[in-house]
Amino acid sequence: MKIGLLTAAIGLVCLGGFTLQRDHMVEIVLDAKTMLGEGSIWQPIEKKLYWIDIEGKTLHLYDPEAKIDKQFLVGERIGTVVPVKGGGALVALQNGIHKMDTKTGRLTFLNNPLPDGKMRFNDGKCDPSGRFWVGSLALDTRRKGASLYRFDGDKTIHQMLDSVTISNGIVWSADKKTMYYNDTPTLTVQAFDYKDATGEISNRRVAVRIPKDSGAPDGMTIDAEGKLWVALWGGNGVARFDPNTGELLQKITVPAPHVTSCAFGGANLETLYITTAREGMSADKLKEFPLSGGLFSIKPGVRGVPAFFYNEKSSDK
Repeated sequence: MKIGLLTAAIGLVCLGGFTLQRDHMVEIVLDAKTMLGEGSIWQPIEKKLYWIDIEGKTLHLYDPEAKIDKQFLVGERIGTVVPVKGGGALVALQNGIHKMDTKTGRLTFLNNPLPDGKMRFNDGKCDPSGRFWVGSLALDTRRKGASLYRFDGDKTIHQMLDSVTISNGIVWSADKKTMYYNDTPTLTVQAFDYKDATGEISNRRVAVRIPKDSGAPDGMTIDAEGKLWVALWGGNGVARFDPNTGELLQKITVPAPHVTSCAFGGANLETLYITTAREGMSADKLKEFPLSGGLFSIKPGVRGVPAFFYNEKSSDK
């Protein structure tokens, strides 16, 4: 099913003072009606898209070839998921980080840095050396009460940032020298100098500023050209930015206001998968955007890069 919100012919559109070209249409892959779809990541060995419904407490494993969406109820709010080298996945649940057997759904507890039941994990991904970076947020929505953590291969936890409000998208540059990160209410994509050998970060700075009327930065991925793709909560789309200049290069419009994450997958990583949410939407808004909470896809004309797996031995190297 094609959603004709983007013109098939190239046209011009303004977004928060920027002008850009658009020439694509999104496709609804699954009308899943998730409350808070999130955490998309492509598992290239299994050729499946891992993604989650945070409030639905569900891990999804979508096989695009078979068109089967396998689901595991995990019993807790699930903040993100990453594949594990050798098989299985890490899932960041409200009661801690667990390893999951993705064939049976069996969970094995590993560690939990969250201070109390008033916090939960949010977005996270693995760095080039296989360390798992995952952030948190406060369920009472207080500002600057959350953190960003690094979970190493020896299963130790390191707090890398504090005074975070809503920890979200995180990616690394191809040369392994820069980490990009979203704390959603800041309306910026932040950059850090990154040392792959140690997992240290420094020199925090702003790489991209999101115009206030364009939505807030949520999940994020990076393409083969080193450009950032940022899901826009409240912004009906995914935006592509040049992190070196802050320039908006492209926007993919999605028929759902709350766009939450994006990940390249499929053959040659040419398909951009996009998750959305229904959370916080009125009945009238849901009537206007009935596909909210669905999983979408598009081929935007650029390829992604393979996701990094959690490496249980990375800290011993």
